[in-house]
Amino acid sequence: MLKLEQVSKVYKGGKKAVNSIDLDIAKGEFICFIGPSGCGKTTTMKMINRLIEPSSGKIYIDGDNIMEQDPVELRRKIGYVIQQIGLFPHMTIQQNISLVPKLLKWPEEKRKERARELLKLVDMGPEYLDRYPHELSGGQQQRIGVLRALAAEPPLILMDEPFGALDPITRDSLQEEFKKLQRTLNKTIVFVTHDMDEAIKLADRIVILKAGEIVQVGTPDEILRNPANEFVEEFIGKERLIQTRPEIERVEQMMNRTPVTVSADKTLSQAIQLMREKRVDSLLVVDEQNVLKGYVDVEIIDQNRKKASVVGDVYRSDMYTVQKGALLRDTVRKILKQGIKYVPVVDEEHHLAGIVTRASLVDIVYDSIWGEENQLMTI
Repeated sequence: MLKLEQVSKVYKGGKKAVNSIDLDIAKGEFICFIGPSGCGKTTTMKMINRLIEPSSGKIYIDGDNIMEQDPVELRRKIGYVIQQIGLFPHMTIQQNISLVPKLLKWPEEKRKERARELLKLVDMGPEYLDRYPHELSGGQQQRIGVLRALAAEPPLILMDEPFGALDPITRDSLQEEFKKLQRTLNKTIVFVTHDMDEAIKLADRIVILKAGEIVQVGTPDEILRNPANEFVEEFIGKERLIQTRPEIERVEQMMNRTPVTVSADKTLSQAIQLMREKRVDSLLVVDEQNVLKGYVDVEIIDQNRKKASVVGDVYRSDMYTVQKGALLRDTVRKILKQGIKYVPVVDEEHHLAGIVTRASLVDIVYDSIWGEENQLMTI
């Protein structure tokens, strides 16, 4: 899909921003460029759509040399998302999303239908079509920036720290949303970030750069388990090198398959009684088809016991979940870093499949930190 051969960028005075980079990126692959400030990650990405012209080397997209194409036409075939979003304030959301399709002379009705389809992908309804950017939150504006890049159905999308200016909660939810979107649409993504957690979470492969050169390329697990040198190890951070046991990679390999659940029609007294019997302080709320609806805990019941009678009146639906097949390392990081007590595991239809608890991670973290040391002591 995308091939860089000996690509370099040299500025006046002989300063090399990028030095002889070779990289092959497959169709549908999510690649993250990361490295310290001034390492050449943004320069490399901008050379792909000729916002910066390469000094030497060749870049091919689907076998075509980009230097043999008209730069304006080239950019219209590549999605581009930046941190500042760049929505036009005088245009409606529909007009912002449809900007490139309009330049490509798509019929108006087709542009409007495409905007509707894209809004659905990020759980935004048609009521947003006629609104203006200032009427949206920062997270919603960033979603529109991503949708605009997808509007003309480009096979390749470049993203330059697109979530960097958002608050941590919005950033986290958008990362989850975008990763699902990328899997659904099978787009090739080149994503620049300075956040290692973001790269680990999103990338199929991470490209670590230093002083304009590639230091290591690999999957997140490959880099976390086998950093190429001391620079990579320090850049990743010692705390991230704590890994799960190699034989345990997916959440279903260690989840509890019988979490304690309650239906929404049970009384608060029945919920408390169930907690007491099972020695837990919270319950997952499911419907008759075992679809996860939310949770209820002791604190919620205590706050509402005088004004509500059943679980359905008080349970909360704002909870972090993971799908079966998710990498365990993402869940471990979420639980340990954010202090979450447990994470429900669901299938694609949101049926409850199990639960990963903070307590269940103790053995894995113990083995990661002390397992190797104990092995050495027994030799």
